[in-house]
Amino acid sequence: MQRRYRVVVAKPGLDGHDRGAKIIARALRDAGFEVIYTGLFQTPDQIVETTIQEDADAVGLSVLSGAHMTLFPLVLSKLAERDAGDVLVFGGGIIPDVDIPRLREKGVAALFTPGAPLDDITNWLEAALDARETSTA
Repeated sequence: MQRRYRVVVAKPGLDGHDRGAKIIARALRDAGFEVIYTGLFQTPDQIVETTIQEDADAVGLSVLSGAHMTLFPLVLSKLAERDAGDVLVFGGGIIPDVDIPRLREKGVAALFTPGAPLDDITNWLEAALDARETSTA
């Protein structure tokens, strides 16, 4: 890891299931990331505000409610509106295979569904942020 990256892990919307998000937050922390966990029931505006205030390099969204096609693009557009479109957005949850390419087209960098190995997630995030760091240096 080129430096200690800051990552916001957020649960947007009315989804009250946060076990997966907490597991991801802990795995990221254990891998050397600085993690800011927002807790449950966050609005896209709250997530974007936290991301900006914390000067985060990435934001990971966990959605199990089926609202991923609304919430992911909304967070991306609000980040862009606040001149934070360079923040890497990734996520996971219950996301049908058919929706994954559509979310990627909208700007979500990666999506991880239940059962994804934690090492795959942490290694991908480190590589993605290291590559971005190198390209902007």
